[in-house]
Amino acid sequence: MTVISKDAQIITFINVFSVEPANQARLVELLARATDTAVRHAPGFVFSALHRSLDGTRVTMYAQWRTLADYEAMRLDPAPAPFFQEALSIATFAPGRYEVVETFLPAPSVSPATR
Repeated sequence: MTVISKDAQIITFINVFSVEPANQARLVELLARATDTAVRHAPGFVFSALHRSLDGTRVTMYAQWRTLADYEAMRLDPAPAPFFQEALSIATFAPGRYEVVETFLPAPSVSPATR
């Protein structure tokens, strides 16, 4: 299981796609197929998670890469290109590159006896 950590030396991408609700399932399918058939096999790929909004208007891909060069090399690979091209024909895309600055875990439970 991947752990999100501010100490990890990786590049994080959070890419948000806006889509008509009628096309959300198709967009999820395209991004999942691109990732499963090509992207996850690329050198430097660490992890990704695909999210869909409950209102049907957005799809978000969270992805981690070892280096920016690894990510850029994947973008030059022709294998996922048809999936990405079709995705952009039904959705707009707002890419973002991030670094983790802090993470939070649940606070420890305090039992009534220790209060």
